[in-house]
Amino acid sequence: MNDGAVLAGSLSSSPEARLIAVYRAIAAGDRHALPLAAALVRDVPGFQLGQLVYGDLLMAQSGTLPSFATVKDGPPAVREQLQKLRAEATRRLGSLREMPPPGTVPEQVLELARNVRHVVVVDASHSRVYVFEQKSSGLQLVRSFYASIGRAGFDKEVEGDLRTPLGIYHITSRLDDQQVEELYGIGALPLNYPNEHDRRMGRTGSGIWLHGVPRVSYARSPYATEGCVALANDDMAYLMEVLQTRRTPVVVANEVNWVRPADQAAERRSFETLLTKWQEARARGDARTLLALQTADFNARVDNPLRKASLDAEPLGASGELDPQADWRQVSVFRWKRGAEVTIVNYTVVSTKPSRSADRRQYWAREQGRWRLFFDGAV
Repeated sequence: MNDGAVLAGSLSSSPEARLIAVYRAIAAGDRHALPLAAALVRDVPGFQLGQLVYGDLLMAQSGTLPSFATVKDGPPAVREQLQKLRAEATRRLGSLREMPPPGTVPEQVLELARNVRHVVVVDASHSRVYVFEQKSSGLQLVRSFYASIGRAGFDKEVEGDLRTPLGIYHITSRLDDQQVEELYGIGALPLNYPNEHDRRMGRTGSGIWLHGVPRVSYARSPYATEGCVALANDDMAYLMEVLQTRRTPVVVANEVNWVRPADQAAERRSFETLLTKWQEARARGDARTLLALQTADFNARVDNPLRKASLDAEPLGASGELDPQADWRQVSVFRWKRGAEVTIVNYTVVSTKPSRSADRRQYWAREQGRWRLFFDGAV
């Protein structure tokens, strides 16, 4: 692994990479551990974990530190803060042995359109964000960042539960530092929580973002937000620069299962067959087949003005009606298997008479062993 780029941020000089270099020096009994820690806290004084390691090394050098893991002395508030810092250290060090095996991808990605440049994966239980870039050879891991999630953990259900949602989401917009409070650092990338699957499951809440942290701080507990995913500002700057809005998928999982793309071939072909059946039925105007492929509550949010906008955004034929002959292009397919099984399909539908295109998204649910479509709307 390229420790500088992949393991710990954008550069080998990132604070996390430097902290891990200190820990490696400690493990090796290298006398350079202390000067490395001293330089880190000089350059990044707000990195509390760096300050703690530096203090540990000074105490160890004087012979007064019984154990790096001992947190028994001092007022309760101090002990609690030390415990949080030890937990952060454990999560950051965990990245050394928890990297995805080479050549693997998250199991949630079945197919990726060529116009999607990146996939973001949040491993909630390991406090890690992975960034994959789509290259000619497939998805390649290009960055890995430490991140914090909700104070109450993950698997959000209701507004205000302080949990980070689990699911497959997409970045909807970009907010720079002029548009957010200092709490969110240099900016934020909002996600489309609740998505249509969340709504169908009755989940509530809003305002789930990837965002930075206040400029005066760097370290933070693995569980520190109100439900968002928080990253260091230098890491967030990278995400804000390279990620596309509306197209970039963000997989948030409690624990990521890494698979080889070839292992998903059968599952991918099976769903491609289903999508072809749906497209052909629509092109023929085969209402019976379409109804058989849809749930009883298909596009059920009839009181929502977004549904009308969704229909209005679809390419029209020459008569002004929805064009059943429109082509599907740039198809991405994502599978979610926690609790209910759901497949999310992003696609661009293109009509030639008149020339018009629109980005759309479908949600399919596996019910009683059969896949059925419960939402199809504009992005």
